[in-house]
Amino acid sequence: MPSNSNPNLRQRRLGIELRKLRERTGFNVTQAATHLGVNQGRVSMIETGRTPLSADRVRAIASAYDCPDESLIDALASMTGRRARGWWEEYREHLPAALVDLAELEHHAAGLRAALIVHIPALLQTTDHARALFRQVAPPMRQYEIEHRLTHRIKRQGVLHRDNPPSYTATIHEAALRMGFGGPSVTSAQLQHLIDMSELAHVTVRVIPFGAEHFPTTGQSIDYIEGPVRELDTVQLDTHHKACEFLDAEAQLSKYRSVLDRMESCALSPAKSRDFVHRLAQDI
Repeated sequence: MPSNSNPNLRQRRLGIELRKLRERTGFNVTQAATHLGVNQGRVSMIETGRTPLSADRVRAIASAYDCPDESLIDALASMTGRRARGWWEEYREHLPAALVDLAELEHHAAGLRAALIVHIPALLQTTDHARALFRQVAPPMRQYEIEHRLTHRIKRQGVLHRDNPPSYTATIHEAALRMGFGGPSVTSAQLQHLIDMSELAHVTVRVIPFGAEHFPTTGQSIDYIEGPVRELDTVQLDTHHKACEFLDAEAQLSKYRSVLDRMESCALSPAKSRDFVHRLAQDI
C-alpha cells in the first residue's frame, strides 16, 4: 500500500500500539527491522501510522514481537486499512483535525464515559443549548464557525441513536445543570432532554449535587472512550470548541479511570439523578 503522509488519529494509534509491542519485547528499531525484514525507515513509518497495513501484516508484526494477547492482536487487526470516509470527513477543512478525529473515535468506541463540572456533555446537548454555548466562547467565533461546530456536534450525537449503540455514562455536577446558557426556555428544554436521554437503556446520567460529601476531580472535563480491549482505551480532555487532547499511556488511562470511578461513586443513583434534574426543570 502507498504511504500516508497525513494519518488520522486511528492510524496513528495503531502505530503507537505497535511501537509499544516492540518496546515490550525489548527490540530497538534496528532489531525490529531485522525481524520484520524491512529497513529502519519502514519501521518508523509503521509506528507513526504513515504506512497503511493489512490485518495479516499486523498479525505478522505481533508474532515477530511475541505478543501473546490474542484479543489485543484481533483489536489491532481491526484497525487496519485506509481511512474510512465517515460523515466526519466533510468537516476536515472546516474544523481542527482533533475534533474530526474525536468523532471517528466515538464512532468506533465500545463504550463512552464522561464527567463534567461546568458544561452539559456534548453528546447530550440540545441544538439551542450548544448554539448558545458557542456564541459565548472567548474569543468570539464568527457565525459560520459556530454553524460548522454546531452541526458537527449534533452529528456526533448520532452514535447514541444508531443500531447497537455504545453504552454511555455521564456524571454531571449540579453546577453544569444551573449554568443557564440561552436563558430559561433553553435551559428548561435542555434539562428535559437530559431526562429523556437518561431513559434510554444504554444511557446513564448521574448527578453530583452541591453539598456532596466527596467531590474527587481533576478540575477538567473528561471523556473516556473505551476500545475493544482496555489497552486501546483513550482519554480525551474536552475543550468544547478548540483542539482536543488525547491520552493513551496506561498510567494516564489508569488515573482517569480511577477519577471517573470515584466521581460516579459519589453521585446520585440514576433514578435519583433523574428526579433531581426533573425538580430543577420545574423550578426554572
